[in-house]
Amino acid sequence: MVDLSMNDKLVLVQYAINKYETENVLQEKLKDVLSAKEVERILDTLVGTQKVRRIGADILQNNISHTGELPDIPEHLKIIIDKL
Repeated sequence: MVDLSMNDKLVLVQYAINKYETENVLQEKLKDVLSAKEVERILDTLVGTQKVRRIGADILQNNISHTGELPDIPEHLKIIIDKL
C-alpha cells in the first residue's frame, strides 16, 4: 500500500471513478493502492460531500455538474492513475 494523504486518496478515487464506473471494478483496480475498507470510506466521504453520486446499485459517477471539474492531479498521483 502507498502512503497517501486523505486528499490524495480522494483525488485518486475520483479519477478512478472517471475510468471505471462500476464499484466492483473500482475496488479491484485500487486493491494494490488502498484497502477495501479505505475505498468504501472514501466513497462514503465523496458521496456525502456530493462530489460523487450513485446511479443504481453499483454505478458511481463524478458529480461534475455540482462541483465543477475534477481537481488537478498531483504529479505523484499521475503514475498511480496511469497504472489503473
